[in-house]
Amino acid sequence: MTEYERWRNTPLEDPKLTQELEEIADQPEEINDRFYRNLEFGTAGLRGVLGAGTNRMNIYTVRKATQGLANYLKKKKPGGSVAIAHDSRINSELFAREAAGVLAASGITAHLYPELMPTPALSFAVRYLHCDAGINITASHNPAKYNGYKTYGSDGCQIALEMADRVLDEINNLDIFSDVKHISYEEGVQNGLIQIIPQRVTDAYIEAVKGQSLLHDVDSGLKVVYTPLNGAGRMCVTRVLSEIGFNDVTLVPEQAEPDGNFPTCPYPNPEFREALQKGLELSERLQPDLLLATDPDSDRAGVAVRHNGEFVLINGNEMGVLLLDFVARMRRKNGTMPEHPAAISTIVSTDLNEAVTAEYGIELFKVLTGFKFIGEKIGELEAKGQEHRFIFGYEESYGYMSGSYVRDKDAVNASLLICEMALDYKRKGKTLVDAMNDLYQKHGYYINDLLNFVFEGQDGMNKMAAMMDALRKEAPSQIAGFDVVGHSDYETRICFDGDTQTPIDLPKSNVLEYRMENGCKLMVRPSGTEPKIKVYLSACGSNREEALALTEKLKEAAPKLLGI
Repeated sequence: MTEYERWRNTPLEDPKLTQELEEIADQPEEINDRFYRNLEFGTAGLRGVLGAGTNRMNIYTVRKATQGLANYLKKKKPGGSVAIAHDSRINSELFAREAAGVLAASGITAHLYPELMPTPALSFAVRYLHCDAGINITASHNPAKYNGYKTYGSDGCQIALEMADRVLDEINNLDIFSDVKHISYEEGVQNGLIQIIPQRVTDAYIEAVKGQSLLHDVDSGLKVVYTPLNGAGRMCVTRVLSEIGFNDVTLVPEQAEPDGNFPTCPYPNPEFREALQKGLELSERLQPDLLLATDPDSDRAGVAVRHNGEFVLINGNEMGVLLLDFVARMRRKNGTMPEHPAAISTIVSTDLNEAVTAEYGIELFKVLTGFKFIGEKIGELEAKGQEHRFIFGYEESYGYMSGSYVRDKDAVNASLLICEMALDYKRKGKTLVDAMNDLYQKHGYYINDLLNFVFEGQDGMNKMAAMMDALRKEAPSQIAGFDVVGHSDYETRICFDGDTQTPIDLPKSNVLEYRMENGCKLMVRPSGTEPKIKVYLSACGSNREEALALTEKLKEAAPKLLGI
């Protein structure tokens, strides 16, 4: 209440925030939700609901986070530079300019994209312009009421835990009003500390994406419907596809233009059929080979494929394995497969990738959930002079990348590869559904699923913490009637197999994994960016029906495991 009253009595630059504070004067629960904590800053930066308060996304929380980043950078060296991008969300451009104003006031050059750009383009700009850090204003695929603030290191990866902790220390030492320096965007441009990123940087990014092309005889034989879901992907995706040779691309008109309200897709996530509804309606009329969708910051790509007269969604694990197989096959065919090739995936992605990489003699690295860990692994290869070994990286949440020119998932790159792969199979009389079934028949029917349990507000955070604590205190002996034969705690970094304990050679992470006697697997992880617990399910059977039946049993058991 003290902090609420301080905000209420401070002359705020944004009158909407003042009005909001007045409107909740007699609503203690609303006040508590806005002020019971500071919006959490971590390796994913900030993410939260737009509005007034310390637990909201507004110009003051954005400025404070940026001042913390600026203070951290200044302790490393004077001056320095930061690249900034933004997507189509409400206040994204405003927050990008506000961040630039704080950096400029702190003597740090801010390189700002002049238009909305995909997340991977920000990662590219950090590396291309040799910046010390990067900021991207986006809440990725969250609903319209959210916005966020992703922070990147000089390597183009989202910041690692150590840097996040140090920036957080700087943030915590600041008063949100009195300790933050700021100049206007116009003043920053005039004194040269805010610079517009030139077109040549965007062109270089586009050329880098096109350099990942694997099909060197693209023709107009593929018909595509594409939706950027009112986000940042349109310019880059359509330009890359056109310049490679895919000319039969139709935009979903209701979702073609940037609009942070996302009027036709309240949850703009290409993982969900509901977000693709307008695209599916258009596809029913035009009958394309595939419907392609990118999320608002264009780092995730989703696909629906026309197969036997219906449009079938390909999930993130399936597309990851399809692309892994396609990249390996085409690299081998084109004579560009490196010696000792390497691929990178995450601990929650399908185990089918192990069979595919074994077939091609590819070393598979498994990292923690979050694409920054894939980027960091590429950096480790680079430090050893082995960057050329990397051929593909993916995570189950629809993030893919085949080049090391960026260090974050890239839906522009993925869109190119997906279209080339679809065309390649079409020439063979197959769809991507046929291709996936071929992989299942060859390697086994691996079925993966994901359950999301949402817990909003302060009570929700406490409930999630209690669930994880309970599971750690007493690991289940059975799940869905199947004996648990081993489990791993990525927080303590210990793997338990019977009476044997072995260390896990990965950073700490709040993840629990349970392995069952029949090869099934269940993993529990609180989201780092949303108020939810995610439960990852994995089953393998001799046929699809068997694998699906096992998955359904795991689905039924998950709520009981969590105590819901």
